[in-house]
Amino acid sequence: MSPPLSRPLLHLHLVHLDLAGRRRDDRGDVPGWVMVTLMTAIVVAALTPFVSDELRSLLSRAFSMVSG
Repeated sequence: MSPPLSRPLLHLHLVHLDLAGRRRDDRGDVPGWVMVTLMTAIVVAALTPFVSDELRSLLSRAFSMVSG
């Protein structure tokens, strides 16, 4: 007869091996994140001339509400 903990430990070990085998390499996703970052920077740069005054007033109102 096996000790009472051996079956749960064996099950846990098998689950760990199964999950470890499913790991994937995320290095291939780096170009995608670079593209998302670049596109975000372009959108922000393109919208800044149109919304800078509104954004400035929004931030000053928010800071004045926080500071009292």
